Amino acid sequence: MNEIINADIQKIRNSIHAEFFSNKKVLVTGGAGFIGSWLCDVLIDVGAQVTVVDNLSTGRIKNIEHLLTNKQFQLKKSDVCIFTSNEKFEIIFHMAAHASPDEYMLNPIETLQTSATGTQMIAELARKNDATLLFSSTSEVYGDAEIVPTPESYWGKVNPIGPRSCYDEGKRFAEALLMAYSKQYSLDVRIPRIFNTYGPRLREDGFYGRAMSRFILQAFTEKPLTVYGDGKQTRSFCYITDTVTGLMLLTSSAIAKGEVVNVGNTQEGTILELAEKIREATGCKSAIEFYPLPKDDPKRRCPNTSKLEELVGWKLSVPFEEGLKKTLMWFSKSIAE
Repeated sequence: MNEIINADIQKIRNSIHAEFFSNKKVLVTGGAGFIGSWLCDVLIDVGAQVTVVDNLSTGRIKNIEHLLTNKQFQLKKSDVCIFTSNEKFEIIFHMAAHASPDEYMLNPIETLQTSATGTQMIAELARKNDATLLFSSTSEVYGDAEIVPTPESYWGKVNPIGPRSCYDEGKRFAEALLMAYSKQYSLDVRIPRIFNTYGPRLREDGFYGRAMSRFILQAFTEKPLTVYGDGKQTRSFCYITDTVTGLMLLTSSAIAKGEVVNVGNTQEGTILELAEKIREATGCKSAIEFYPLPKDDPKRRCPNTSKLEELVGWKLSVPFEEGLKKTLMWFSKSIAE
């Protein structure tokens, strides 16, 4: 797996402006998480000095364990809502969040505080440092979108008091807060709205609850694959290297300042199709079982990425089948451990 991840890191490096990050002091909140840890790997590889802030509530130390002895890397175990620093950071990736529905619905207040108080703390730090701040927003801000593929100009259809609102509305507030910082203080903000991302380091435990990780775990353990609703709801899955490449291109591009941009795969597929592809790829004989659809679960989710493509020259490079193969290899190894 190390060979696969290292090859993927090099692929990202060859697709970004590596020299922009070299020797820069970079802060990554949520850096022990799925996407955050990949950012850390690439940043260290291109010669940045990286500080991670993570309370490890959802992140995993094993995602960054190999970096702990690197002199260019340091971990500060802290809740982002109370984090302060006198260090001078030039770039900040604000990735801290409860991103899984199962998880954020169990921790709604903490989820809201991370988006509100946590983002305020990081915005103030960025303002004092005159740093470039990239905030990881989400496709969830669109809610149950009425326009698909969804462009950034769509304002969203979100239930402000529903079970998902702690995440949806928290991210929407954070976007509004950062745009206010951009207007009032000329803070250099970039806001990618990240759609479903998958790949090595996607948490494999059942609690994480996302469809892909749930199906893979169920397939490997020969348990029924649980589909909610009729399975006709759609999602689009973007391999981790394409997502991270998009984030880093947005950070290094001068013309991306103040922009809100979708990052994701434009290939839309149903949840039932995903379950069937995973059954086929793993060779499992598990049945598919259907359960009631959770409240406010979006019917369709697929981004319009033309803005990202035109702004920074980003292109999707990893076909779903290739990404799924790597992801299955990772899950197989993780389950064995």
